[in-house]
Amino acid sequence: MKYGIVGFSGRMGQEIQKVFSEKGHELVLKVDVNGVEEIGSPEVIVDFSSPEALTTTVNLCRKYKSGLVLGTTGLTDEHFKLLKELSNEIPVVQAYNFSIGINVLKKFLAEISKILTDWDVEIVETHHRFKKDAPSGTAILLKEALDKEITIHSLRIGGVPGDHVVVFGNIGETIEIKHRAISRTVFAIGALKAAEFVVNRRAGLYSFEEVLFGGE
Repeated sequence: MKYGIVGFSGRMGQEIQKVFSEKGHELVLKVDVNGVEEIGSPEVIVDFSSPEALTTTVNLCRKYKSGLVLGTTGLTDEHFKLLKELSNEIPVVQAYNFSIGINVLKKFLAEISKILTDWDVEIVETHHRFKKDAPSGTAILLKEALDKEITIHSLRIGGVPGDHVVVFGNIGETIEIKHRAISRTVFAIGALKAAEFVVNRRAGLYSFEEVLFGGE
């Protein structure tokens, strides 16, 4: 598979290149703040960079008719409008978190929240000091799974890749459900799954859940 990376020189971009290269895929497009290096025609472009880069990413996808795997957080309604328009032409996988564990947790929370309807629930999320958006896209994803208005507490400390804790409680007891990303590799592995999914897929806007679980 020939692929491109937007945000190539960043921490996540380097991790993506490492995981993809280990599987024998060929990097033919590199995009970062220094410009665009076009070596060949990518079948898929992977972007985990910043919302500001999305217009460039969309234009490159149109130029090469390549699929898109987008893991950027902090997107606005205008960004989603761009993605929806793009998905009429090419396959797009958009998600705030490409961890398999988080997506399993999301399905679990949707079920447990139906049982603990009268319990209090809040989310605590911790990320590295360089993460700009708060709350995290993942925390928002988990909140949507719970399907209720809750408080999200955001911490930005050191080099933490990503911790999310969902705390349920009543007067007499509490339940804590925690997911910890040990390294960024987990997100790169998820991006690889998504990239392999979009190659030869019909145009459309897909979630990472659809990549993992199909049409469930």
